[in-house]
Amino acid sequence: MNHSVYLSKEYFVQQLVYIDENIKELINLYLSSTPVHDRLKHFFNIYLLEVEELLISNKRKSSISFFPKVYIGTKVTVWYDEEHETEDYVICFPEQIDPDSGYISFLSPVGRQLLLRKIGESISLKVPTGEVLVTIKDISYVGHLLDAGQEIKEA
Repeated sequence: MNHSVYLSKEYFVQQLVYIDENIKELINLYLSSTPVHDRLKHFFNIYLLEVEELLISNKRKSSISFFPKVYIGTKVTVWYDEEHETEDYVICFPEQIDPDSGYISFLSPVGRQLLLRKIGESISLKVPTGEVLVTIKDISYVGHLLDAGQEIKEA
């Protein structure tokens, strides 16, 4: 097992703290980056509840090795149905983005649409050129890569 996976529980606990401590700034970013018709009233509450559920369901384990959904700190492999090819995205916080490396903010248009999706789920992804059909093929933890470059502001 990948040693970095052992850090996954702590990473998600730190996420809860970070979001709680920075909620006003994150809400402002969400509102400024999300079209009115795409906004979810309880976007952050939904996400926080999902992370808490992930931690609770893995309470007796020393680490989280299976990720049923896309979370901040995970890499999601997306299958583009029409092009018959895959692309990886690392879902991260806004200050950790690196589009050339596939690191996209959970508040970006694509990041928002992928957040909390399940393996095997097919969605119509809205992109600037229209909509494309995609399927979530794989989800894995890569928060340790984000930590290496930029910590979630010291939780």
